[in-house]
Amino acid sequence: MRTLVIYDSTYGNTEKVAQAIGQAIAAEVRRVGQVSPSDLKAFDLVIIGSPTMGGRPTEAIQGLLKTAGSALQGVSAAAFDTRLTAKWVRIFNYAAPRIAGSLKEMGAALLGSPEGFFVQGKEGPLKEGELERAAEWAKEIVKSKTR
Repeated sequence: MRTLVIYDSTYGNTEKVAQAIGQAIAAEVRRVGQVSPSDLKAFDLVIIGSPTMGGRPTEAIQGLLKTAGSALQGVSAAAFDTRLTAKWVRIFNYAAPRIAGSLKEMGAALLGSPEGFFVQGKEGPLKEGELERAAEWAKEIVKSKTR
């Protein structure tokens, strides 16, 4: 199964999660600027991740999702984000559910629930065990695709 992990990262934490996901499932990993909508049809599974910025994905991820159009129609997809654990952050929501909503609107087949991976502060680092949790989440996504 050909899989692409697309990410954006502000402080490097989301990149680390994307790389852990890619290694766990032997996926191609690209930063959002290295992907064009026409690339997406070549993959069986697309996983998109972003840091949560004011309750939303980064502008670059939002831009890709706005321009992807029908390129994700029928493609299996999943979404993740990196986020703070502070309770006040929940007021704004998180990036992953918004990414998943956009994917669904474009006709992608969502696999699993959007997932968040936790950072200790605005700039990180990731909480202990999050890279391992990301790898396990990715394996479950792939498993659900092959059922």
